[in-house]
Amino acid sequence: MNIEDIISAIQNHRVRITDHADEEAESDDLSFDEIFYSVSNGEIIEQYPSDKPYPSCLIYGQTFSGDPVHSVWAYNEKTKWSVLITVYRPDPEQWINFRKRRDK
Repeated sequence: MNIEDIISAIQNHRVRITDHADEEAESDDLSFDEIFYSVSNGEIIEQYPSDKPYPSCLIYGQTFSGDPVHSVWAYNEKTKWSVLITVYRPDPEQWINFRKRRDK
């Protein structure tokens, strides 16, 4: 999976948003425009190829104002649809430069 596939799905309105992602976006005061923007200017920082029913990945990006955002996306290679699984504002105490998990 690559980020271009997810960006293309977003641009072509082939996105499903889970209820969990919707709730998390609301609780972190993130709009979907901001989330989609963070992906279009973001990078994949972790891959989860064995996730079911589709492989997924963690994307780090930034909001319009430069705040960090993490979002987890699954991608269906066959239908070219993406699924936003969850989204959150990462805790700097748990991440190094918001890209690498700190040791526990």
